[in-house]
Amino acid sequence: MDVRKEFETIVKTAEKLGTDASKFMDKRIASIIISGNKVIGLNNVSGLKLVPTTFEDGVQVDMEIEEGVEIPLPIHVCTGFVEKKGYQRVIFNIRVRKNARVKFIAHCVFPQAEEFTHNAVSNVIVESGAIMEYYDEHYHSDLGTITLNTTTNAIVESDAVYKNTFHLTKTRVGKLNVIMNLELKENAVGELISKVKGSKDDEVYINEVVHLNGEHSRGLAKTVVVGLDESKVNVLNEAYGNAPYSRAHISCEEITKGEKVVVSTTPVLKITNDLAELTHEASIGRVSEKQLETLMAKGLTEEEATDLIIKGLLL
Repeated sequence: MDVRKEFETIVKTAEKLGTDASKFMDKRIASIIISGNKVIGLNNVSGLKLVPTTFEDGVQVDMEIEEGVEIPLPIHVCTGFVEKKGYQRVIFNIRVRKNARVKFIAHCVFPQAEEFTHNAVSNVIVESGAIMEYYDEHYHSDLGTITLNTTTNAIVESDAVYKNTFHLTKTRVGKLNVIMNLELKENAVGELISKVKGSKDDEVYINEVVHLNGEHSRGLAKTVVVGLDESKVNVLNEAYGNAPYSRAHISCEEITKGEKVVVSTTPVLKITNDLAELTHEASIGRVSEKQLETLMAKGLTEEEATDLIIKGLLL
């Protein structure tokens, strides 16, 4: 498949996720498009450095937002694989310099994959006073034969803000392993949010970890998972209060539908400073009967009502 066809395939798939494909051609918008181990699209803007390095089975991208710079439009990152079989490794090294502001919109699209493994590592440093948001949405094939391993290691320095959202709700999952490690320094704020829908025999493992290492730091680890059919879901969320007046909250909500669904959630809270505060809430259960009855009274079938409730949870 030539580069043009690869580009068209990836862009059309990204459009199914709601992405405006014109953004990849707009020179005002920073973007990078990766297909397999190739960079097939790249656009830098003022105040940003995107430097890719290719290797045998993937791509490394070093990204730096310069000190005090506000990137006005979101940076678009699209990672794709258009073959049926293979392996892809992606490494993102992101540094947001002091008092900079940036938002990323990332899409991973694997529409035709039959036997495919994707390994991704993101190493993030958000320097003092900076703000970074990262929204990551995935689109897989409907075969459920993809293995996705993604690890994020983020350090958020004093008075900085970092938000990371992972979505895989519109297609089959396959086998999913999500690990997010967050270190918060003085007055830093961090959020880790994962929303996933598993169906058929999908397997989902999510581990979100928040380290409150700075005084007055604040963190959130939130997971919402819907398990359908025969899917297996395991969520482990952790918070460590290591500094005075630091606070973190862990939230996990799992909804099941199917007699063979297996789900579990485990919160881990540990305080090493008695002035830290950690809280958690967790729930596992079927779709609310009361909500079903209300929607069915308005003319929806049970299946339509269930789908609507699930969509509301995963928005």
